[in-house]
Amino acid sequence: MVSYPDSQSAERTLAIRRPPSVSSHSSRASTVRRHRPHRSHFGGTTYQPQNEFPVFTHTGDVEIVISNGRKEQRYVLHKLILTQCSGFFEAGTSEEWSNAGEGSSVSQNSAALARVPSGARQEKTRWRYELDWGKGEDDLPMLVQKKTQPTMFGGDATPPAQPPPARNKPTAPQSGFFRSMANFSTLHVPAAESDPDDDTFRDYDNLFKIFYNYSPALDAVNIASAYVECKSLLLIADMYDALEVIGPRVDHHLLRFQGRLWKQIAKYPPSYLKLGYMARSKAIFAEAMVHVVGQWPQGINQLRGQIAEPVIELIEDKVDETDELKAKIEVKLFRLSLTTSRGERVSPSSNWLDWLAVSLFRQWLAENTNPPPAPILKAPRAPGSRNGDNAPLPPPPAFNTGRVFRLLGQGGSSYLNHDECKRFLRLNPDQYNRDNLRRFERRIDEMKVKAMDTVKPLMRNFLELDLREGGLPYLTCTRIDPQDFPWDES
Repeated sequence: MVSYPDSQSAERTLAIRRPPSVSSHSSRASTVRRHRPHRSHFGGTTYQPQNEFPVFTHTGDVEIVISNGRKEQRYVLHKLILTQCSGFFEAGTSEEWSNAGEGSSVSQNSAALARVPSGARQEKTRWRYELDWGKGEDDLPMLVQKKTQPTMFGGDATPPAQPPPARNKPTAPQSGFFRSMANFSTLHVPAAESDPDDDTFRDYDNLFKIFYNYSPALDAVNIASAYVECKSLLLIADMYDALEVIGPRVDHHLLRFQGRLWKQIAKYPPSYLKLGYMARSKAIFAEAMVHVVGQWPQGINQLRGQIAEPVIELIEDKVDETDELKAKIEVKLFRLSLTTSRGERVSPSSNWLDWLAVSLFRQWLAENTNPPPAPILKAPRAPGSRNGDNAPLPPPPAFNTGRVFRLLGQGGSSYLNHDECKRFLRLNPDQYNRDNLRRFERRIDEMKVKAMDTVKPLMRNFLELDLREGGLPYLTCTRIDPQDFPWDES
């Protein structure tokens, strides 16, 4: 093994003792030695301070510490980046905020720094933030700025903060870590359970990653998990006034799910409407809005008081537009009729059987486009109730005529099929026979064709969801125009 002593005396001793036969080799070794990196007394190379995300030791001027007593994540970032991405940091690192309440201690410290030669001073202002977890489980963790004072040689004169006490939550188990060495060959350590605060650490790490144009760590396989992670990240971004930066990355991540995303929105439209609004995602917001308007007022309890009032106003405006269109089309449907061979409208006197076909269609339309009458009897109570202790059953869901218009737009045997026509004619035995039944069904089909043409404006679909896999029981004809997005009003 070749040794490279560091001291000059050792070099002189080696030069005296080496034989002439190895002089050339030692000379080359000496040259290599002079170009080797300096080695520490611990046998490794000299530690080089990190100057990349998440710790910019040389250039960072804002320190952020997230610790829960079990683990800690430290960031040293740049004021310039943070203030460009977050209104919270823009206000917190401003001169007005930084100078507030400093008093005479700042002037005394400035006087002390002034006595130090300018070459020895590093006038590098630093800000420090620590995560305050709050006192209760319902409190949201929030970054709190800690006052710091620069020393004459730069850095922070404030002593390092002690780690906060562990939160009142179960710690990750340590079972399986310590085993006897006799079983070392067959040792299998199970994965430790996740820390209960891992989601918070992940959210803040994703927040700062996006600030620095790194990809956030969001689930790219399970869309349900991705939704939860994106929603949590958006809530953090909203707290720190950073939605304009975080929203587009969340939008980009969720849109990668393509068809699976549209199916999830169809299952949970109010939830995705709120997410789309926070992320300023036009695609997600518009898709969810079509579902919400089509089902309204089904999702009112999930949205009222939980989303901005302009969104509620937009929903109500779109619902009113759809109701107006449905009312106009209903009038046209009730005016549909059949004509005789001479071009006259059928009537009981001109053609009894054809008039019965028109009457049956109008009766079916009237029954299905009007809510059922309110029951005269008292509302039934929940099963198991005694002496009226339990409240009555909840009211039935709001009446939605979208299903009826879907049937009219579909036509065919979706309504007033062969069996229904047969039962109707049998009510009058004098009119019931095979020929009359065939003629009656043909005339009903003519009414269905006319109805399909009438309801075409309601059959428009402005969803990205492929409805060929299965229809929806409500209308999807709501169109969201560019000027409708509520965050573009200003």
